[in-house]
Amino acid sequence: MTGREGIAVPAAADAAGDAITEAIAAHLGRAGALMPMLHAVQDRLGFIPADAVPRLAAALNLSRAEVYGVVTFYHDFRNAPPGRHVLKVCRAEACQAMGSDELVAHLTGRLGADVGETSTDGAVTLEAVYCLGNCALSPAVMLDGRLHGRVTARRADDLLAQCGAPR
Repeated sequence: MTGREGIAVPAAADAAGDAITEAIAAHLGRAGALMPMLHAVQDRLGFIPADAVPRLAAALNLSRAEVYGVVTFYHDFRNAPPGRHVLKVCRAEACQAMGSDELVAHLTGRLGADVGETSTDGAVTLEAVYCLGNCALSPAVMLDGRLHGRVTARRADDLLAQCGAPR
């Protein structure tokens, strides 16, 4: 496969390589193609593998630093596989005022993982977000893409139990 400027983009035989190759093929030539490519890779793999950076850079005639900068700037992109479940806790002002800091403290203790990390059993990745648009029902969390409002420590424990986390 060749990218812009005729630069060869090596193909890989594994699932990550296939996801990267398909993302490049689907979006190459499109204005602002980097973001859609990154989203396509993460949607398929759950994260952006390190080998995606040089391949996307070559395809788009960008430096590796430019691609890496985008991956690390946006909080929605991960550079490591997430846990089987992803729990996002809103840390915006309305949720903070309603107890999200205490909720995060409870969750980090319960999971044994800080924000941005995955529990040692690989069950749950805990992430901070800065507004889920559910301010009237603060504090809000999103578990595997499903929004929950007025989440207390007890309700968080119930959500974690649904993920198979021990009590």
